[in-house]
Amino acid sequence: MQNITEIEELIKLISKLPGLGPKSAKRIVLKLINNRDELVKPMANTLAKVYKNVVRCNSCGSLKSNSYGCINCEHIKEKYNKICVVEDIADQWSIENSNIFQGYFHILGGTISSVGQRKEDLLINSLVERVNRDKIEEVILATSATVEGQTTAYYIQDSLKNLSVKVTKLAQGLPVGGEIESLDDGTLYSAFKNRSNLVSNSD
Repeated sequence: MQNITEIEELIKLISKLPGLGPKSAKRIVLKLINNRDELVKPMANTLAKVYKNVVRCNSCGSLKSNSYGCINCEHIKEKYNKICVVEDIADQWSIENSNIFQGYFHILGGTISSVGQRKEDLLINSLVERVNRDKIEEVILATSATVEGQTTAYYIQDSLKNLSVKVTKLAQGLPVGGEIESLDDGTLYSAFKNRSNLVSNSD
């Protein structure tokens, strides 16, 4: 293969994307080069716009555009009394695509773990604020069935213990060690339908 610095750098960058290795990255780069007018130029322009305008919302953790704000928590047409708490945006997209849940989303941005992620780095405080502000009646903890995901769920449950809100978690159909974004629609449906109550302070 020709040793062209620009191509080598592009292959290294693309191979860092999920599910892609060096071989797949090389095929993608060749496709881009052979279709530079149809793909490279518009892609470069779009990536520049995304880099400039798309950021995480400080309140709910979802993606928003600087052009029109956060659709997830600011411009939603209907008012809901439920919030579904997930670890990352991929989890939100998976649940949205399944059409199982109708309500607000809250994206933590990770889990509490021993590898660098601290409670302070997650949007747990803003979750408490949203529950208070929006008169939320139920918080659904849709964290993964991993040690980190369950640890995070317990911490959130403790953070909400002084509020009059029902806290539930996903139940049957969610395998131990499973991650939300990898589940099929049927498994997600079962997990939401059979979610169990963790704590209720409204009694």
